[in-house]
Amino acid sequence: MKYVCLCYDEEKKLKAMSKSEWDAIVREVHTYNEELRKKGHLITAEALESVQMATTVRVRNGKVSTTDGPFAETKEQLGGFFLIDARDLNEAIQVASMLPGARLGCIEVRPTMELSQGMPFKNESVSL
Repeated sequence: MKYVCLCYDEEKKLKAMSKSEWDAIVREVHTYNEELRKKGHLITAEALESVQMATTVRVRNGKVSTTDGPFAETKEQLGGFFLIDARDLNEAIQVASMLPGARLGCIEVRPTMELSQGMPFKNESVSL
């Protein structure tokens, strides 16, 4: 089963790190990525640019509007993601708990949804 591990962290804390601290985290991420790849867990992983580079897009009544930055003010921002293959939620949580970002912020683990399976929520319509 596929799970996405969304990595949230505080950009202020990351920017406050020394170069050597940052380099150590990056090395740790690369090492763990390789370990996950060898075990067949890692499908893909990507880091994101600063939330300051984000653009939020909305369409209302056929009109497109954009807003610079994230859609909400939060302490932690989405900094990257890992798409993994895990036997079940427990295994996905074990994988996520070893991500360096779990110590710096938090990791949201969520199963992916097969859209061909029909409506995901009872009595609710979903717009994609």
